[in-house]
Amino acid sequence: MKKNVGSTDRIIRIIIGLAIGAIGYYYQSWWGLLGLIPILTALINFCPLYAPFKINTGKKTS
Repeated sequence: MKKNVGSTDRIIRIIIGLAIGAIGYYYQSWWGLLGLIPILTALINFCPLYAPFKINTGKKTS
């Protein structure tokens, strides 16, 4: 698995994941568990949806 998530993308994913989780907790809904997806992809630096489209938000390697 090659890393395809850059540092800025990673920070945004963590913030969005925490926001989704907090909203789900506030409204006492299990939909807040969807916030785990962006958090997990940020932690492993890999997004499975980026792979087929050959998207890489990380640093360019020469």
